[in-house]
Amino acid sequence: MSAMKRREFLKSGALAAGGALIVTRLALARTAATARRPRFVLVILRGALDGLAAAPPYGDRDYGHLRGEFALRAPGEARGALPLDGFFGLHPALGFLGQSYAARELVVFHAVASPYRERSHFDGQDVLENGTGVAHAAQSGWLNRALGAAPGAPRARAGVALGQNVPLVMRGPAEVTSWSPSKLAGLDDDTLARVTDLYARDPLLSVRLADALMADRVAAEPGGALAQEAMAEQAMAQNMAAAPGAAAAAAGRPQAKPGGGAYAQIVHAAAGFLRAEDGPQVAVFDTTGWDTHANEGGAEGQLAGRFATLDKGLATLKGELGPVWKDTAVLLVTEFGRTAAINGTRGTDHGTATIAFLAGGAVAGGRVIADWPGLSPRALYQGRDLMPTLDLRCVLKGVLAEHLGVAARTLETSVFPGSGPARASSGLMRA
Repeated sequence: MSAMKRREFLKSGALAAGGALIVTRLALARTAATARRPRFVLVILRGALDGLAAAPPYGDRDYGHLRGEFALRAPGEARGALPLDGFFGLHPALGFLGQSYAARELVVFHAVASPYRERSHFDGQDVLENGTGVAHAAQSGWLNRALGAAPGAPRARAGVALGQNVPLVMRGPAEVTSWSPSKLAGLDDDTLARVTDLYARDPLLSVRLADALMADRVAAEPGGALAQEAMAEQAMAQNMAAAPGAAAAAAGRPQAKPGGGAYAQIVHAAAGFLRAEDGPQVAVFDTTGWDTHANEGGAEGQLAGRFATLDKGLATLKGELGPVWKDTAVLLVTEFGRTAAINGTRGTDHGTATIAFLAGGAVAGGRVIADWPGLSPRALYQGRDLMPTLDLRCVLKGVLAEHLGVAARTLETSVFPGSGPARASSGLMRA
């Protein structure tokens, strides 16, 4: 064989070997991508969560003045927050989220808001879920549209909505399944408090309602502490008519379970669906009771009770997902925030910017992402709210692109139409 032919032979052999190696690597990459099944959980906190209470900016010099008796202090002090980054902390009732941050499995987004700038729960939730930036502009939700565009779509029942209804965010052309607790959830404490307050001026109805509620509670726990409290509760009910404000004060008791007693069942069910090898990859559920106009509380109180139950549910979700947790991202969002200052009824009113939490084993966490606007009078939105500096759609796009593999062009054109200025956040998920 001549030298020229030998060189050509070796060259062609090397090219063939290199090509085979590239093909092998591509095949392995496709196999790994197929084997990995990312899970995504969206939790909607209905009622407008107080972001300044959930992740207090204790390092802002104006925070303490605005929050007064409810202000949380630096970690390690009395009424101190859980540590984050030295400027922001976490509410002390959010222990699991604090552990997740330390384990680099939590990202906190602050001063975040959807495009909505009014203060209607109904319109705010519609904008949060439809993905268009305009209330009532679409009959489908951004997550449903994203499911239809994710790699491997269309796949029947890729998502599951847990609760009494399928929320707007999961409605649309992509086929999803739904699940609801076997027993209808009871009325939440907020609703009961409003009904009680409505009846408070009627001497007969106020007492009858209080008796019925107590009978129901005692029946649920015969012989327990509630039964021992029944007489005291009935005595308090006798005074309702004479003191109409008593019902509102009673509403300050911590709510045991956001969204009612079905919350724990929903968390268990969500974990069961996502654990299944052939089950859905996306789950959505919501909690209620975040509309804290009165008696919100600080380190302890009504809101602290809600935080504790929410936090416990997230810890349960992680425990029951087991090894699947490493491929899971959980995003907690709300329709808008609350006022920066405490109001006259020791609560907060409807506001604008708030927080979002992204937790999970697939999350590149241990960070607070915030372009902090400050809480000085000049910095507040309309002189009363935390100023929004991060569009929530940036976060949503980042999670959908990096975690579920939805193409950037699809996110811009069909999932979040008209959202061009809201560029996708990057680096949210582990490589």
